[in-house]
Amino acid sequence: MTLFEVRVSVPVAASPADVYAVVSDLPRSGEWSSECRGGTWIHGTPATVGAVFRGVNHRTADVVEWAPVVRGEWTTEAEVVVAEPGRRFSWSMRNSKGHKQDSVWTYEIEPGVLTHHFRMGEPTEGIEGITADMDDADRRRFFSEWGKKLEGDMAATLDRVKAVIEEVN
Repeated sequence: MTLFEVRVSVPVAASPADVYAVVSDLPRSGEWSSECRGGTWIHGTPATVGAVFRGVNHRTADVVEWAPVVRGEWTTEAEVVVAEPGRRFSWSMRNSKGHKQDSVWTYEIEPGVLTHHFRMGEPTEGIEGITADMDDADRRRFFSEWGKKLEGDMAATLDRVKAVIEEVN
């Protein structure tokens, strides 16, 4: 089962090594993310497999406003699951017990192209909470609207990442 699978790409004028150096620096994500305001590495060597990042996030009231999603500021933890310099950087969202969930964000890098990919298979702890009291129609509506939100956010993120990377190069 896959709840969400979103992939967005953008051309980028920088070497794969330079792109990777930026996208794997999660504390800088506040410069380009629609929700993540940055954060800190709390365990392990930063940007290596097994390292844990605590992100500070913010969501406005108008995002899928009818659904009971978190609004305002909250924190998340993510664990790096792939760290291949110049090629791929992925992290899995963790639940409240610190276990990796089937919710993985990835940057894939090819010469001249940066792709942002998100996949959620089994529902996360957060999605289960959001949809717990929804009937089937509202769940379908939520997943449709949330998928569109993800795609828009990821496209905007890539545009901002591209600007940051190309400004440096």
